[in-house]
Amino acid sequence: MSQILDIAPLRSFVAVADTGGFQRAATSLHLSQAAVSQHVRKLESATGRSLVERHGRGSRLTADGERLLSQARRILALHDETLRGFGRRTVETVVIGSTEHAAAQLLPSLSTQLASSLPDHRFRFRLDRGTRLREGLTEGRVDLALLLGPSDDLRATPVGDLKLTWYAAPSWRRPPAPAPIPVVAFDQPCVLRTRALETLAENSIPAMVNAEAIQLAGVQAAVGAGLGVALMATLGQTPEGLAPRHDLPAPQPLPLAVWSRQGLSSHTSTAVAQALRRLLTEPGRLKTRGSSYAEVEFAQGA
Repeated sequence: MSQILDIAPLRSFVAVADTGGFQRAATSLHLSQAAVSQHVRKLESATGRSLVERHGRGSRLTADGERLLSQARRILALHDETLRGFGRRTVETVVIGSTEHAAAQLLPSLSTQLASSLPDHRFRFRLDRGTRLREGLTEGRVDLALLLGPSDDLRATPVGDLKLTWYAAPSWRRPPAPAPIPVVAFDQPCVLRTRALETLAENSIPAMVNAEAIQLAGVQAAVGAGLGVALMATLGQTPEGLAPRHDLPAPQPLPLAVWSRQGLSSHTSTAVAQALRRLLTEPGRLKTRGSSYAEVEFAQGA
């Protein structure tokens, strides 16, 4: 009876191969590292072969492990296809990370789109800083990340550009020259902060950072209090209590890309990228203010 290749151990084994380590595999499967290790030991007992070996800080497959990997993928694909044939679904949880820029507009609509295009997946969203989301991708804590800024990284798929708009309190008045423009910005590092200061500098407009915040709510509160102007990506939806400013130089939009962790199914990443492209090119698909989305985590410094 020990010579059985069970489905759960095979999923853990494939995850170890795809992510390059037991802890990353455990994170991607939402299991403990001990459970993944036990699954691999069961497979090694069933096959009578060593399948995984240590490699630096991670793991890699042995020659026998590579032989099993291709068969494991076939077994899992047939298993899932068989269940679908009987109307049963295997649900995969996908963690999508995003910075707060435009998250209130994008994520509710994205969640709705993905419910139709990927019905066999459950999505959980995490809002965090870009640097931490990149770390999450490497460590397997995040499956996909929506990140602003140019990138030639192989993990990144460009999906479009986000238009940027200056906002201020309705009563705010631009100081007369040569007084600097007071700017409200996110803490460093932040591509929006950089784009705001560069845009003003390129137009010979002196500026100073008058207030900083680690989260979007703090930026909007400081702007609403009249502490300065801020550059935001809001997809045309003006934040409550603020007003767009068209008397400042128009900034160049920022590219948005979807980053994928190693080993994530290309079917999943492609579906997310296509959904985002539709949302960015067809603004009418975006949900109005007041929409909500489930299962979202907020991290400090998003």
